[in-house]
Amino acid sequence: MTNTKAQKSPMLKLVTNLAFWVILGIIGGVAVGILSPELGVASKPGIDYFIKALKILIGPIIFLTIVSGIVGLESLKDLGSIGFKAFIYFEVVSTLALAVGIIFGEVLKPGHGMHLDYTQLDPSSVEKYTHVDRDIGSMWSILKSAVPSDPISPFIHSNTLQVLFMALIVAIILSFLSNEHKKACLRPLEFIQHYVLKLLTWLMLFSPVAAFSAMAYLIGKFGIGSLIGMIELLAVMAVACLFFIFVVLGVICYFAKVNIFKFMRFISKEVLVVFATSSSETALAPLMQKLEAAGINRGAVGLIIPTGYSFNLDCTNIYLSLSIIFLAQAFGIPLTFEHLISVLIVLMITSKGAVGVTGSGFIVLAGTLAALPSTGIPVVTVAVLLGVDKFMSEMRAVGNLCGNAVGCMVVSIWDKKVDMDKFRYALDHPEEYHFHS
Repeated sequence: MTNTKAQKSPMLKLVTNLAFWVILGIIGGVAVGILSPELGVASKPGIDYFIKALKILIGPIIFLTIVSGIVGLESLKDLGSIGFKAFIYFEVVSTLALAVGIIFGEVLKPGHGMHLDYTQLDPSSVEKYTHVDRDIGSMWSILKSAVPSDPISPFIHSNTLQVLFMALIVAIILSFLSNEHKKACLRPLEFIQHYVLKLLTWLMLFSPVAAFSAMAYLIGKFGIGSLIGMIELLAVMAVACLFFIFVVLGVICYFAKVNIFKFMRFISKEVLVVFATSSSETALAPLMQKLEAAGINRGAVGLIIPTGYSFNLDCTNIYLSLSIIFLAQAFGIPLTFEHLISVLIVLMITSKGAVGVTGSGFIVLAGTLAALPSTGIPVVTVAVLLGVDKFMSEMRAVGNLCGNAVGCMVVSIWDKKVDMDKFRYALDHPEEYHFHS
């Protein structure tokens, strides 16, 4: 019997590849946004409904993956081991990301020579970002935000941290049961998971429409013109993110005996969807599926990926530290070496405090400037970033996805939770692993 895959013509392969349609969606969206901005803005519901539908599925997928994965671990000691190693990895790598933002800002000076005057800015434009809980970033604040008030709202609002908390509690309780009772509890959970993942597969078929809608809205609403004034900042942000992914994470992958370029090729379809939709949520569940299919333990994937989306937002960290350096340069405020160290230390704390907060980039940036009066950078200066923040959020979303995927792989290899033969095969044959792999 001949292999049907081998019979597929190159043209048929192309038109049945979802990534091809996503790229078409991006190109079409950009064209509509430029030629008819009103139509571009009007197409926003396409991306809104897609993300709403995804949010309904994200909570159950995370919950079911964590519970079935952790109950499947040999012991709770394994859970502690994965959690401890993930914590160390997140702290070290997210701090390196902050340092990368500071270094690139200081070396490439994207705000140099702009000579802006903060007295000309309208404070009301950033008011909603500055009225935040002063407790943000503290360990108590993070713990408080992790505990849900009821068991339903975390799923409705797709609060990954609270879903993670509930899943851990349920998984630990189930781990104390006998094997017979464990299997009886897991059977219905795995049945539900099977059909939730099927729904996800069908929903991802609409990602080209979501990509078109997101790009048309982005260009239609903010315009290509808003990019010109901040082109240097966007370029430095892009270079810093690429340096972080291919050099910093590349070195970490080298020690894990994995080629960073092969790994990025493996997750390229998820990266493309995140870039097109400006939202890392769109690839959270497909990424978890793909890593598990590639031989990484389900419990490790279920624990590390959702936790990483709360505590390991590497390119958001680059954005935060780079933005502070940019604002200081743009408004002619000199920063000493002591200031830079204090920015790094304060961001190490505040960058962890935006878990599940909408507009978190601006909130954390405003909160950090408020916590650093010694730098002399007024909070109102963040207003100049409002126009380009949407474009920078694409880089943040893509970089955060890459950082979390690498984090999951590295911690899993470190904890020996990877079938390396299966994983290496997956890296060498990425075409066999689709969005719904």
